[in-house]
Amino acid sequence: MGPGPSDVPQRILDAMARPTIGHLDPAFVDLMEQIKAMLRMAFKTENALTFPVSAPGSAGMEMCFVNLIEPGDKVIVCRNGVFGGRMLENVKRTGGVPVVVDDTWGAPVSPDKVRDAFKANPDAKLLAFVHAETSTGAQSDAAALANIAREHGALTIMDCVTSLGGTPIHLDTWGIDAAYSGSQKCLSCTPGLSPVSFSPRAIDRIQARRTPVQSWFLDLSLVLGYWQSAGKRTYHHTAPINPMYGLHEALVMLEEEGLENAWARHRSMHEKLKAGLEALGLQYVVAEDASLPQLNSVYVPQGVDEAAVRSRLLSAFNLEIGAGLGDMAGKIWRIGLMGYSAKQANVDYCLDALGQCLRG
Repeated sequence: MGPGPSDVPQRILDAMARPTIGHLDPAFVDLMEQIKAMLRMAFKTENALTFPVSAPGSAGMEMCFVNLIEPGDKVIVCRNGVFGGRMLENVKRTGGVPVVVDDTWGAPVSPDKVRDAFKANPDAKLLAFVHAETSTGAQSDAAALANIAREHGALTIMDCVTSLGGTPIHLDTWGIDAAYSGSQKCLSCTPGLSPVSFSPRAIDRIQARRTPVQSWFLDLSLVLGYWQSAGKRTYHHTAPINPMYGLHEALVMLEEEGLENAWARHRSMHEKLKAGLEALGLQYVVAEDASLPQLNSVYVPQGVDEAAVRSRLLSAFNLEIGAGLGDMAGKIWRIGLMGYSAKQANVDYCLDALGQCLRG
């Protein structure tokens, strides 16, 4: 019950144990098409260019930045936690010119600050922000941020690694141009795959590039030859067949539950966990109106050894929760309610175990 990976249900593990076939086998090509269709469902998009990158969420992030940024492009980057900082690093390494919008860790991105940044930098070509900041548990208003970007003719890149499958995402309605996620959080698959989606506007920007993409592996103009639906597929890389089996099964399970039902389950479990944690005297880092249901951050009580509590939870109760990162290191605990882990039995077990540890 940390910030990821979440527990993987046996059904997905069984799917991953199926015999490995070739990455150009017609049966696998059919599986790829099914995965693409189900990812469009999960992202709430009609984007044809929606598929899983054969690498973890950090590679999905890098794919978005290296394809959409050319040297000299001005990019407004929102930083309200660790992963906004990683976006900033990507802008720098692609030769972009970053304009940083900082917000307090634990607070959502401020639309007013973003609007002011665009007014001061009307030539900015991109807005990058984290929808669900895993380091704090804060959720930002993606629709408002994307609308500001559109008003100024800019594209958007959104990190939804922790939100996909756990809290509402509407790529098309919000007008998001590029988004990336991970397989190991609310989708409850194993780590190692990064679902991404690109809008037609993003594809137009990529096709109009004047310079080659700096990464061979992540260059969409090359990857498309493998993931395109029409014509003969060209060899680009050997896809991770068995993890793809797992992601396929995870998406089938999400379809069976219903996307909106999954969102409601995460919200319900969050409310029960929150009530129990506050009854133990713990204070949430993020205000309720911006709290992620699937990532619950609470301050460590004064005088409590936070590392010792996590160690006891793991050794005595076989329960993992997360520590703070960056500015929050040593100050907070991060408790995940993601995917298969978001259930009543886990909430009860966590509250009981944590209560015992806090009572000494």
